Amino acid sequence: MKENRVSRIMAALKEMGASQMLIVDPMSIYYLTGVYNEPHERFFALLLREDGKHAFFLNRLFSIHQEVGVEKVWYSDTDPVMEIVAKYIDANEVLGVDKDLKARFLLPLMEMKAAAGFINSSLAVDVTRGVKDEEEQEKMRVCSHINDMAMAEFKKLIHDGVTEKEVADQMLKIYKDLGADDVSFPPLVAFGANAADPPHGPDDTVLKEGDVILFDVGCIKDSYCSDMTRSFYYKTITDEHKFIYEAVREANEAAIAKVKPGVPLMELDLAARNLITDRGYGPEFNHRLGHFIGLGEHEYGDVSSVNPQPAVPGMIFSIEPGIYVKGDTGVRIEDLVLVTEDGCEVLNSFPKGLEIIG
Repeated sequence: MKENRVSRIMAALKEMGASQMLIVDPMSIYYLTGVYNEPHERFFALLLREDGKHAFFLNRLFSIHQEVGVEKVWYSDTDPVMEIVAKYIDANEVLGVDKDLKARFLLPLMEMKAAAGFINSSLAVDVTRGVKDEEEQEKMRVCSHINDMAMAEFKKLIHDGVTEKEVADQMLKIYKDLGADDVSFPPLVAFGANAADPPHGPDDTVLKEGDVILFDVGCIKDSYCSDMTRSFYYKTITDEHKFIYEAVREANEAAIAKVKPGVPLMELDLAARNLITDRGYGPEFNHRLGHFIGLGEHEYGDVSSVNPQPAVPGMIFSIEPGIYVKGDTGVRIEDLVLVTEDGCEVLNSFPKGLEIIG
């Protein structure tokens, strides 16, 4: 078990009024134990207790052999699993439960009065995972470096007559050739007006002169995710599109310049949004500035106009302003930043200056 991470979760749990917690999110269990498993319909959980009597609940069909420094409690498909779990819960204390715990597992525990009360304590884990330790920070650096190298290769896929889908279909191999394990999400490739639709998935649209080329891409390395967006133009660019591009780039850099411990995350969003609004495109920046990232491509926490949470050293989140002019063009520039003791470290090094391909 990662004892430092367990200690941080238990401290957060105590502030919520609980001394024990049942965690079922597979990635959170991996975060604490180094064991990853997809249980599908079967029960898979880690019970943390203040007194150290933790328990790891495993179905006998799971192939988990490594020792994790916590008692393993095995059960079969025909066993009354929640009755088994209840024996390990302190009935005199409140139980914190994971937001992902299914009702068919939670309700029997409540009916058995397995604990003195039940609360959703997911924030104890989510907030802890939001602040990366040194091991995680280094893995995020490595993964983002692969993403930088991949972006340079993706540019080479651009040529006359190519479609979005043809480009996207080649990305996984490039990532793997560079040492990544997988993509962290299906790559977004958008040409021209398609880029004005932020969630647009690659289709058979053919590239034409004057189009923007938007790549929103990421990979996984050693279970950690990267995410980056760059926008290019093909062969030519209009003055208006150049103006839009530079506004987005400046917004990205203005927000990054403000990142340091103690700064409310909403102020980062405001810095980028005010600049884009001043350029006349406020309504065309229609999403939050960023999201947290780590073991998941989108983790709990965001950089938005309504989040007053202060930045804390170890947080890693995206800074991704955009301008989307329907039927015309869309530009987004995204970097991942790590909050440091006196500012931030930008995890992406791929250039952000305007580049015309072809």
